Amino acid sequence: MELMIIIYMLIFVIFILIALPIMQLKLSGIKVKDFWTFIEANQMLDKLYIFSKKYEKMSPQEQIIFLMEAEKVFTAFDKIPQVIWEEEYQKYSEVLNTYKNIRVLRWASN
Repeated sequence: MELMIIIYMLIFVIFILIALPIMQLKLSGIKVKDFWTFIEANQMLDKLYIFSKKYEKMSPQEQIIFLMEAEKVFTAFDKIPQVIWEEEYQKYSEVLNTYKNIRVLRWASN
């Protein structure tokens, strides 16, 4: 009997630990799906940041892939308040500048 009470209390604590962050996201106006997409985009931002350092050496196919992935990252970051991701602003800015440069290069070549 005591074991069942302990198990129920542990399940209740786990439920509370999951529910509180979800409630905080909803109260701040962020959808859970958008926040999860932001987390994935943040990981992709790190990879794009590395590629942004050597964008002049990218092949046309690599540039297209970079542009597509960067657009996904920008979309995910737009759905989240900037206060949350201000630590990543320098990487975001660098990727955005590279995105713009590649777009201009591709536009000029067409």
